[in-house]
Amino acid sequence: MALFDLSLDKLRAYRSASTEPEDFDAFWSATLEEARRFGLDARFEPVDTGLTTVEVFDVTFAGFGGHPVKGWLTLPAGADEPLPLVVEFVGYGGGRGLPHEHLLWASTGRAHFVMDTRGQGSAWGGGGGTEDPVGSGPAFPGYMTRGIDAPENYYYRRVFTDAVRAVEAARSHPLTDASRTVAMGGSQGGGITIAVGGLVPDLAGVAPDVPFLCDFPRATTLTDRNPYREIGSFLKTHRGRAADVRRTLSYFDGVHFAARGTAPALFSAALEDQTCPPSTVFAAFNAWAHEDKTIEVYDFNDHEGGGPYQEAAQLRWMRDRV
Repeated sequence: MALFDLSLDKLRAYRSASTEPEDFDAFWSATLEEARRFGLDARFEPVDTGLTTVEVFDVTFAGFGGHPVKGWLTLPAGADEPLPLVVEFVGYGGGRGLPHEHLLWASTGRAHFVMDTRGQGSAWGGGGGTEDPVGSGPAFPGYMTRGIDAPENYYYRRVFTDAVRAVEAARSHPLTDASRTVAMGGSQGGGITIAVGGLVPDLAGVAPDVPFLCDFPRATTLTDRNPYREIGSFLKTHRGRAADVRRTLSYFDGVHFAARGTAPALFSAALEDQTCPPSTVFAAFNAWAHEDKTIEVYDFNDHEGGGPYQEAAQLRWMRDRV
């Protein structure tokens, strides 16, 4: 599809109509406090991958509810002092994959941590291995409506909490420098990155690439492409539940996390992106609180965005920060 959303001039001025809950900060403060009652218990087991330029560790840490969450920590071979740290979150349906899928950032001399996403890891890439032991009420296939009856039960409450704990786990390794930590990810990983940027106050930067999970009121009515369409499909069957669903989603909208962003940010948007429409990305970008923010725009791309060109932009942007 060609351009279907607002013009670029209007995108740069667009503001979301998403309503922030009055207890948004209290909700997330209580959620993270509850998670931290469990010891982080971060374990780093060396893995023989056959790779000679990096060292890889199979990581397990306690996420939401103390549930075990997996990850990979990759370091340049022979590192003997704390390194800048890149913490990455992955796209919808994916998992941490295999270690050789994640070589870019360690190749720049940085430590790289990639978090497995609970309950996912079965749609593409090398898969994942983190269970989500929490059940939910009736849900449309996928993850977007699991526990959508209430914010306390919603699937992404667990995922966003896991992500904050992932930053803490990665920072606990002696060869990572907590003061030089950047969070990043694409699509779902970009939405998780924005949440982390609003919940972790001392990051050196965030880089959400064509981020998902932003501006739910517009996204769920503008595009009929999954995953956003999962919400519409749920409401098509569960008539009369729209207000409850909107309330739940308001606690997880990237626009509200962006308003709390305290780190420099590099976003990207694609103007033909029907999965994460550009107006929803600009909604989060325009709300991002830190004044040092940039957005790369890819005029004729769908959800692939800039691909390797965005990685090149991230490499340039990262060089000035960590």
